[in-house]
Order: sequence, then structure tokens, then C-alpha cells
Amino acid sequence: MPLLIVAAGIGVLLFLITKMELNTFISLIITAFLIALALGMPLDKIVESIEGGMGDTLGSIALIFGFGAILGRLVADAGGAQRIAVTLIDQFGQKNIQWAVVISSFIIGIALFFEVGLVLLVPIVYQIAKQSKVSILYLGIPMATALSVTHGFLPPHPGPTVIAQQYDANIGMVLIYGTILAIPAVIIAGPLFTKMIRRINPASFHKTRAGDFDSIHTTKTFKLEDTPGFGISVFTSLLPVILMAVTTIVDLIQDLGNVPDNLLFNIIHLIGEPTTALLISVLLAVYTMGVKRNIPMKQVMQSAEESIRAIGMMLLIIGGGGVLKQVLIDGGVGDSVSALFTGSQISPLLLAWLIAAILRIALGSATVAALTTAGLVIPMMQGTSVDPALMVLATGAGSLIASHVNDAGFWMFKEFFGLSLKETFLTWTLLETIISVVGLAGVLILNLFV
Repeated sequence: MPLLIVAAGIGVLLFLITKMELNTFISLIITAFLIALALGMPLDKIVESIEGGMGDTLGSIALIFGFGAILGRLVADAGGAQRIAVTLIDQFGQKNIQWAVVISSFIIGIALFFEVGLVLLVPIVYQIAKQSKVSILYLGIPMATALSVTHGFLPPHPGPTVIAQQYDANIGMVLIYGTILAIPAVIIAGPLFTKMIRRINPASFHKTRAGDFDSIHTTKTFKLEDTPGFGISVFTSLLPVILMAVTTIVDLIQDLGNVPDNLLFNIIHLIGEPTTALLISVLLAVYTMGVKRNIPMKQVMQSAEESIRAIGMMLLIIGGGGVLKQVLIDGGVGDSVSALFTGSQISPLLLAWLIAAILRIALGSATVAALTTAGLVIPMMQGTSVDPALMVLATGAGSLIASHVNDAGFWMFKEFFGLSLKETFLTWTLLETIISVVGLAGVLILNLFV
């Protein structure tokens, strides 16, 4: 019954947004209230759950989004993003520019959370698309694919890292196997899927061509000689990646050497936190993209303020997705899913993927789906010879499937690329499903050899 209520609730949400043309954020909150009531949540707990979902979601990403938007805008308004775009096009060539985006997104995605990578890369992707005169989606889909694959398969991302500990898997083997799976997943769900969906749904690509840029994302065009150098533009844009990557490497060295924490390690950890890294990067951008180029501070701060205004409604919509997710969790939907598989005799690998997939569809959060699955599947692993590292990847693959309206990532992709609900389902939801299925197939093939 709870799963039927979830399905009905999603139907109501789609009706409110598409037929009633109600604001997406308002529709999400209304739907959350209705689902909470239908699930039989105590009346005095409903508002608490809704506020908790909003707070938990925005509490973890609001600062990241804010600083990331400011950093991206400062680099773009100074011409740095245009310089990066032009240089990449010159180096890789027009035909290979999609692969340049895939490779850079994959490298960046290893060090960054999905949300951070998306916020930092979108301004550069816009500029590359504008300079190349191609659709934003032509580059945006491969970019999002690379970020999503690293989020679901590779440590040090929270899902694979935590469930590797729960399954008692070797984190190094998770990284090796995850990389083996990630490469075909990125290629199939990125460039190859982009070609297929462009033929099936050309309207989404035509409406986001360079001629419509200003209606989706404000960009400025500069004479190349008036832009910052390529090196300083890249360094300013990727400083958060560098700081977080250094922290990750230090963490690995500390763990391998069993070195206890001290003041130096604590300082490195503080600097490597996404919020701290982005704040430092914003301060650097104020200097390299503004002060150093004799741009008045008032003008620099105007760019910062405009960037925040531009993401206000987006933050509310993402928070609304978090509200819906929290109501489903507090309403016991996860318990209903676990009851379906009690006493199952399915292969642990397939079972982990299946439970994670159903939890992902029902609850929205990939990380929550992965962590919940681990708790349900661990007892079923006893007495089997299945490789724990493959269990981690099977769970991670399942947790990525069919992202839709109860997932913050769905709304981020929709808003960043100016898509309708239908177009977001045809692109984002489908590419996430392809990653999940390719991941499962890869796990089952690897299981034949390890």
C-alpha cells in the first residue's frame, strides 16, 4: 500500500505541475503534505518532517551552491570561462569537444560531490557550447553522466565509501572495479546516449542551441585578448577540486599509515571541506578575475549578487525535492520495500541491485537507498562467496536508477538546462537508468572472473 501511495503522489505532482501549471516548489510541498497524510503519519509530525527535509537538503548544499554560483559567475563575467572554452576547442577540435568535456568531468567528479561538480562545470559547459555553436545538452548530458558515475561507483564519494565499510570490502578493490565499470558506463550513457536521444527527441536540443542562450543563462562575450589567461582561469575554476583532492590523498595516506590526527591534519581537513574550499576559491576569484584586472570591487560584487538571485528559486525547488524524500522515509516506505524481500533466495548481487533500485525510485536519494540496502542485504551475504567489493558496486548501481521528481538531482538538471518535465525524464532519468543497468551488467560479468 505505501508504494501505491507513492505512485499516486507522484501522479498528483505531475498533474499539478503540467496540467495546473502550478509553481514546482509549491507543487512539491503540497504533494509532500498529501503523501504524509495518506501514509498515516501523525499529524503533529508532518510539518516537522517537511521542515527537516528542507533543512537537511539545503543545509548540506546551500553554501556549496551559493559559493559555487558566485565562483562560476566571477570566472564567466571576467571572460575566464570563455578563455577555457576557446582553448579546449582549439586543443581537442570541434569534433572531439564532447570527449574533452567527458574526460574533464570524470576527473573533476572523482574529487567532488555531484552537486559541487555540476555547479562548477555548468558555466564552462555553457561557454563551450556557445563557442562551438552546439546544443547545451550535447555537452551537458555527458558532463552529468561522468559526475553521476563517479558519485555512485567510486570512493571517496559517501555512498560507495560508507557501504564499503558496512560490507567490509577492500576500498582499493572497490576503486579498481569501480573504475573498470565507470569507463563503459560513462561512454554508453554519455556520448552514445546523447546521439540516440538527439534523434528521438530533437526538440530538447534545438531549443537550447546557442541562439537561445540568453533566455536560459546570461553570458557575456569578450574579445579573446581581453580575457584572463588560460592557466589562471583553469586554476581559479579548479581550486576547489585541487583542495579537496589534496585532502582526499592525505586522508588515504593517513589511513594507510595509521597516523593519528594532529593540528596539521585537522587544518588540511578543514581546508578540504567543500564549503571551505569554495570560500577560499571565491576569494581567489575576487582577486584574479577582478582586482588584478582592475575591475572595480563594486562591479565584482554585483556579479556575485546577480549569481545568487539567479539560483534562489532553484534552491527552493531542490529543497522541495528533499522534503518529498524525507516524508517518504519518515512515512515508512523503506520498511515496506524491505518486507518485500524477506526470505528471498535471489543472488546477493542481483538482490542488492534490486533493493537499491526500488528504494531509489521510492525514496529519491541515491545515498539513502545505498545505505538502507546495505543494512538489509548484509545478513543475506553470510554463507556466500560473493566479493564484497562487487556488492558495493551492485548496490551503488541500483541506487542510481530512474532518478525522478523525488530526487534533488532531477530538479538540478532540469533547472540548469531549462528543460520541461518531459524533457528531463527523457534525458536525465533515462541516462541514470542506463548507468544503473550497465553497472549491474558489469558487476555480473566481473563476478565470473573474481
